[in-house]
Amino acid sequence: MARSAASAGPPCLAPTSAAIAEAARLLRQGALVALPTDTVYGLAADATSDAAVSGVFRAKGRPAEKPLIALVDTLAMAATCGDFPPAARALAEAFWPGPLTLVVPRAAESPLSPLVHRGASGVSLRIPGNETTRAVVAAAGCPLTAPSANPSGAPSPLTAGEVVAGLGPALALVIDGGRAADSLGSTLVDLSGKSPRLLRAGVVDDAAIERVIGPLDRTA
Repeated sequence: MARSAASAGPPCLAPTSAAIAEAARLLRQGALVALPTDTVYGLAADATSDAAVSGVFRAKGRPAEKPLIALVDTLAMAATCGDFPPAARALAEAFWPGPLTLVVPRAAESPLSPLVHRGASGVSLRIPGNETTRAVVAAAGCPLTAPSANPSGAPSPLTAGEVVAGLGPALALVIDGGRAADSLGSTLVDLSGKSPRLLRAGVVDDAAIERVIGPLDRTA
């Protein structure tokens, strides 16, 4: 597998089936892998492993109290992590795969590391629209974290080169999918309370969401 970037730092591989298999192998071993997502490059780790999730916070310098989003590849995998009330299931069926993140109550037997949600009752889940990301999740066979692959406070990376410049020593591999879309982040909707609440505007339009489940609470 030829590298798509300079040899210094972690390998940067084009998103071939072999590279996806290698990324999955490394993730199952607890390593960190950067990969393209629906918006920018993300920092993937096994979301069921305390050690791997700790590595994400350490690599980014991310505040410990900030929860992470978990990426899944099917609604069935999502349902092992969180409980889906009717409104959440309707949104998942309407907008997944895609840039809509749903906060749902944590499932009683959720495999997610507690470090992902930091003691909160809700967990943030998404099936990514990016085919490479989804293929890596499927190959790994477990939910993955994927915050932006940059040191906290730095600009979100749009290329593999920017990822390596910011986090290179922490990474085992970078999947180089070309320049990222540089769009808004995923829309974030909380369905863990009494009424659906918009936590963050993003790619999926508020009005489209409301056509599926009715009015959103927009209070801070």
